[in-house]
Amino acid sequence: MAGLAGGGGVRLRVSDLPTPSLVLDTAALDRNLSRMAEVLPGPRLRPHVKAHKCTALAARQKDYGHSHFCCATIREVEGMAAAGLGEDLLLANEVLDARRLGVLDARVTVAVDSPETVAAAVRGGVRECLIDVNVGLPRCGCAPEEAGRLADQARSAGLSVRGVMGYEGHVVGLLEAGQRRQGCEASMLLLKAAHADVGGEVISAGGTGTFDCNEVATEIQAGSYALMDTAYGKIGLPFEQAFCVLSTVISVADRYVVADCGLKALGMDHGNPDVPDAKVWFCSDEHLTLAPNQALKPGDRIRVLPAHVDPTLAYHDRLHVVDGDDVLEEWPIDLRGW
Repeated sequence: MAGLAGGGGVRLRVSDLPTPSLVLDTAALDRNLSRMAEVLPGPRLRPHVKAHKCTALAARQKDYGHSHFCCATIREVEGMAAAGLGEDLLLANEVLDARRLGVLDARVTVAVDSPETVAAAVRGGVRECLIDVNVGLPRCGCAPEEAGRLADQARSAGLSVRGVMGYEGHVVGLLEAGQRRQGCEASMLLLKAAHADVGGEVISAGGTGTFDCNEVATEIQAGSYALMDTAYGKIGLPFEQAFCVLSTVISVADRYVVADCGLKALGMDHGNPDVPDAKVWFCSDEHLTLAPNQALKPGDRIRVLPAHVDPTLAYHDRLHVVDGDDVLEEWPIDLRGW
C-alpha cells in the first residue's frame, strides 16, 4: 500500500498514527538487509519469515538476493506461495497433516523427524524433505544416530531427501561471543555426523545469533536480523533496531507515567521492553508503566523497543514503513494465524 496520504493529499505523518502502532524505519531495515547480504549472499541465507510474518518484507529480502525462505507454519507457506515467493520454501517444523502443502504452486520442503511425519508428508503430496535432527535444543528433531535410518525410510516412501536441518536455539542468544561459537560448534558436530549418514546437498541450521559463526551449515535460517529486538541487541551483532511500537502517554503521576502499550502489544517472553531515556517498571494488559528521565505529559509519543520481535509482530496486523516522520507505506502482517 504505497504513497499513503491523509485528507487533501497530505502525506500521513507518524504523529497521525493511532497507538499502539508498529513503526518500521525503512533506512535501518535496508541497512540490516544489506549487511546480511554481504555476509550471506543468495542461497547462503534462508530468511525465516516467522520473525515478521509479512510478505512485503519478504519481497524486500528477495530484492537483496534472498529468494529461498523458511517458514514455521502451514499458513506462512501458503501466504508466501500466494504472494509469488514460492521458489523454495522450507517448512522447518513437523506437521501431521500436509494436505494443504501438496496442492501449492511452489517448491515445498518439510522437516520430518519420525515415521509418522514422513507418512504425513507422503499423504499430503509433498515431494521433498529434510531430516530434522536434535542438536541440543529440547524441541523437535530425531536423535543424530537415527537420522540415516529415517532418511532411508523417507526415500523408500517416495520422498526426495534434500539433507538435514538442526537448530542450535539454546545457544543463539548467549551473551558472550566465544560461548556462542563453542556451543554452535558442538551442535554442528552432531548435525555434521547425521548428514554423513543422510546425504543430500543441504545442511540447514543457524539463526541470527550464530549467523557469522556457523561454519557447517550450507544455509542459515536467520529471521530476527531484519528488524531486531533488545534481546539480540545485547549480544553485539552488526544489526540495528529497525522497528518499535509507537505508544502514547495517557497518564502522568509524580514518579512515573503510563502509556497505552501493554502485554497485548508486546512479546514479553524475553522480558520487559526498553524505552529510551526511561526505566520501564512493568506492563499490564493495555498499559506500560515507566519512570522517564525527562518530564512527559499526556499526549506525548514514546517509542517502545520490544525484547522479542517474533511474537510482537504477531500481535499486530500492519507495519507502518516510515522515513523520519513520513509514513511511506503500510505493510500487512498477512502471515499471522494458522
